[in-house]
Amino acid sequence: MGTKRQRRSFSAEFKARVVREVMTGQKTAAQVCREQQLKADLVSRWKADFVTHASSVFAGDEREQQTERHIAELERLVGQLSLELEVAKKAALLSGGSRNGR
Repeated sequence: MGTKRQRRSFSAEFKARVVREVMTGQKTAAQVCREQQLKADLVSRWKADFVTHASSVFAGDEREQQTERHIAELERLVGQLSLELEVAKKAALLSGGSRNGR
């Protein structure tokens, strides 16, 4: 019986570099497969995944804008609550005292 070949795993950076080399024409898929000892169907799958998920690269902008809007809303709310607190403090002083007897 032959020994079972251990499955290799590749980092996202490695996959991106391989796909970039092929898609930019820097190297052919066959060259990359020979140099990196990869199967052609694996590189094809990486390319397909890359193209399918390319729009997610720009999704970060949308998430960042949403986060910034949320922060701005929270800051507005903090400002409003601070103003209300100041008004309540002044009203308590004008009404004749405080609760703790000062």
